[in-house]
This record gives sequence, C-alpha cells and structure tokens, in this order.
Amino acid sequence: MADAKVIPFDDDRSRAGGPPRSARRRSTAGPGVGTAAVSALPGQQDAESPREDPDGSEQAPESADGWERRVAAGLAFLRRRVTGEYEVDEFGYDEELTDQVLMSMLRPLYEKYFRVEVRGIENIPSDGGALIVSNHSGTLPLDALMLQVGVHDNHPAGRHLRLLAADLVFVLPVVSELARKAGHTLACTEDAERLLGRGEIVGVMPEGFKGIGKPFAERYKLQRFGRGGFVSTALRAGVPIIPCSIVGAEEIYPMIGNSRMLARLLGFPYFPITPTFPWLGPLGAVPLPTKWTIQFGKPISTSGYPMEAADDPMLMFNLTDQVREQIQHTLYKLLVQRRSVFF
Repeated sequence: MADAKVIPFDDDRSRAGGPPRSARRRSTAGPGVGTAAVSALPGQQDAESPREDPDGSEQAPESADGWERRVAAGLAFLRRRVTGEYEVDEFGYDEELTDQVLMSMLRPLYEKYFRVEVRGIENIPSDGGALIVSNHSGTLPLDALMLQVGVHDNHPAGRHLRLLAADLVFVLPVVSELARKAGHTLACTEDAERLLGRGEIVGVMPEGFKGIGKPFAERYKLQRFGRGGFVSTALRAGVPIIPCSIVGAEEIYPMIGNSRMLARLLGFPYFPITPTFPWLGPLGAVPLPTKWTIQFGKPISTSGYPMEAADDPMLMFNLTDQVREQIQHTLYKLLVQRRSVFF
C-alpha cells in the first residue's frame, strides 16, 4: 500500500481558491432534482415528477444520476484510501477522512441526540488563527467532539477546529490514531504555536482532567485553569482568545463516585461511577440525551500587547482570570435561561 502524501506546513493549497469547505460538503449531501419537464397525463405520475407528501407538500425525487454520482464518489474515496492517494499534514491530520467519515459519524449524535444549539459563531474569524478556550465536563470528552462539529457545521467558512488533547489520548490504542486523523494534537506550547501561526482555529480546555472528572455535585463550577499557558501562546501568536461555554455536557454521565483503586490499576486519572455505570455494563456507557448549548463569547484581542508581554506572569494571570470569569458568567447565564436538562 502506498504511503499517504504529507502536506508541508508552508503549503497553502488547502486555503487557495474554491468555495468554503462547508459549501462543498453541503453541495454533495444530496443533489436536488427539478420538476419534470413534461406533465403527467391525468391520473398518472411521471417517475421524475414531484411526489406529494401526506400533508400536501411536494417533494422532488432523487434521480438515478444523483445516486450514481454518490456511488462513484464513494468508490473513488475507497480507492484513494486503498492506494494511499490522500494527504495528511505534519500532525497526521486527514481532512478528507474527517469531513467524509468522522464528522458524518458524529453528526447524528450532535444533531439528533444532543440537539446542540450554537450561539455566537460570528465571533470566530473567517480567516486567520484564533484560540478557543472552553470549559470541560462530562466524564468522557464528548464535549470536545461536539465542539469540533459545531464549529465546522455552523461557521460560514466551514472552519476546522484543531483541538489540543491530553497525553493519555495519544497512548490509547485506536483512539490515538483517530485523534491524529481528526486533527487533534498534543497539548503543548510548540504544537499550539505552529498551528496558530498556520492560521488555524485551535481549541483548548484548560481544566483538563480536573474538569472532566469532577463530581456531579460540582457541575458547572470551573476548576483551575492551570498556569495560563494558553494565554502566553495566544500572545506570542498575536491571535484573539475566544471564550466558549458549553451547557448540557455535565449531565450526560452524572459522576457520583470515583474508584481510585481501579483508576490506579488501569492508569486512568479517575474511574467514574455513575447511576448506570458499571452497574448496567455496556449499557451504562450510553450517555443521557441532554440538550446542549454552545456559546462563543466576544474575542479578547491580544494584538495590542508587545512580544515580551508573553513573559509577564502578572499579565498572564490577569488575562487567564478574565477568560475564566467570562466563561463562568456565561455558564450561569445559560443555566438560568435553560428550561430543562433534556429539552
């Protein structure tokens, strides 16, 4: 099998010309078919004429040509996978696989199960780098995946979110490979600065395991944001910081206990005990169908600071506290507005 091609970081082909990625994705989702050119005789209906739904509305059928194009595209995709004629960047990011397979697998969960509502998407720039800083919760990192889908599917330019993940993600079998393919990379300053310098949208959840593994009694209470390394990274790259608040993820796996002994044996930071796990076995791993809201706040500009500002600990502390307070305030605001956990 041939090796996949690698995109050099200074290669700008992925951004040159052509419609936005979101437009390309939507244009291949399902070709529409116009009304039939010749009207059917009374009492008859042509195979290509619009069919009528029970409510009286007309729905255009999909032509055989449309299905043939979709099958041909699918076969071409499989051929490229087998022959290795696809491109990945230096981090292992496979944009084609992410768009056509991984996003398609996550989208039903995003749209139908959690029914995610996205607000403030206009605060994410159409081009250039930006650092999205979000709260982290839910026992399992589903909030990071839903955030990735939300940015791509709702942004007018169909931008991709490159998430910074913990070391544990890249030592787990299968998970490590999928994370790389989806554009995730190690949560370190060097990788983050390279991505931001490339003009990518980078996502970070500074609470880390302290946020995702906190007890249910402490839901929506932000944990410590580390040492403010994300602020230093944004200052050096000169990109805006976009606070993000996610409501709904805290309740998918209500963590009522933590088996530290099992966590140590398995090498995990925690071993969750919920009302359904491990009591119901694999069924206990099914998340509750909560209603989610993702709110992107106003960007915090870093362009007015000198380069040496990234080494000022007091400035980093103040900006970190500002981002944290904005996220926490928005969380409380969204909770007050929420009618129900599930609706």
